[in-house]
Amino acid sequence: MLRRACLIPAVVAMAAAGSAAAAPVEVTYLTHWSPDTVSLLEDAAAAYSAENPDVSIVVRAVPFGDLLTTIRSQGGGAGPTISGIYDLWLPELVRDGLVAPAPETVSQDVRSAWPAGVAAAAQVDGTVYGIPNEINVYALNYNKALFEAAGIDAPPATWDELLTDAEALTDAQNGQQGFGLINSWSSGVVHPFASLLVSNGGALVVDGKPALDTTEAGETFALYQTLTENGWSVPQMGTADANTTGPYLDNFVSGKTAMIIMANWWESALKGGMGDAFQNIATAGIPVGPSGTETSSISYSWLTVVNAKASADEQAAAWDFLSWLNGEGTGQNGASAMSDILMSMGILPSRGSDVAANESALGRPFLEGYLDVLGNAQAFPVVLGGQEFTEALQQVIETLEYGQVDAREAQANAQADAASILERAAR
Repeated sequence: MLRRACLIPAVVAMAAAGSAAAAPVEVTYLTHWSPDTVSLLEDAAAAYSAENPDVSIVVRAVPFGDLLTTIRSQGGGAGPTISGIYDLWLPELVRDGLVAPAPETVSQDVRSAWPAGVAAAAQVDGTVYGIPNEINVYALNYNKALFEAAGIDAPPATWDELLTDAEALTDAQNGQQGFGLINSWSSGVVHPFASLLVSNGGALVVDGKPALDTTEAGETFALYQTLTENGWSVPQMGTADANTTGPYLDNFVSGKTAMIIMANWWESALKGGMGDAFQNIATAGIPVGPSGTETSSISYSWLTVVNAKASADEQAAAWDFLSWLNGEGTGQNGASAMSDILMSMGILPSRGSDVAANESALGRPFLEGYLDVLGNAQAFPVVLGGQEFTEALQQVIETLEYGQVDAREAQANAQADAASILERAAR
């Protein structure tokens, strides 16, 4: 593996000198990844440190549910030097002075090497604050064995077919639900809802304002009511935990959930839980709603940022490591080392050269449904107040799932909450 030229001159000089006089720098890296994936990141960090002996990288992992809180609570100089973040969080972290702008060389690389939409999610007001790594999109996952047993020979292409299939695939006596809904996890609740909404011709936010009072959104809330009040979706089977695992995953793995809308990253969890039965899982586009014209989906990305409160030496070393980690030729087949880590989890890399380097691997059957919808996917809106907006919408959707409100009440509550949150955040 050949080391690229370092982007930060101070780090170049430090690594080249290799002298005892050079002050060692410790860079801490905060992530939410599982132990197996953390191990791969640690291997990459060790390879970097072997070539840069005065820089050590320490990886720390917390559950996804604790990640943002940890970043905020440790935002001072003692906090993590590098953090992996969901793109929705970036505007508020920038506003609060917790993340540092990228050096110009890094900014140029992000703008030129990543798709424009992905690169835009790493920017606030035209300034690059992070390096994108993974991109995720949603598709319908379904169990072919359960479909065959129910006499269904193809996945649903429309909402009418989705409801018909969900009814046929529900077997209450055996604890089997036709369609799985997730709760207790904001993204797991809102992203599938948003994917159905955009496949119905709608949107969550238009021109910075919530669009949950539209006909398209009303039909999406009504779809959820139909699924749950008929018992074709059972909320108690859809709980998630802080590690984004839990009953919703267990029930799909065990064949108790016939269909679910989920992101591509959970491929590794399905393989690990299902073993040979994973061959029964197929993917397809999000069914098209009554007001929609074509299948669509929601996409979102992750990026790595650097702590604005870290010392200058730590920031320089952090950006240099991230440039190496995400750079061409540090991984297999000309890809980046980050790409190798992402591909191990079934996650789509976002750098153009990484996608090209992994073309054959990305063609495997499970990812076909995701790749089919990627080009028409709509990015989840990255706006100030976005996380609070997501959590408020999650709560409304969950009250609908559990029958505490009907679809009309849910729609009205969701629009009112969203308007208040986004207006307050924009002040």
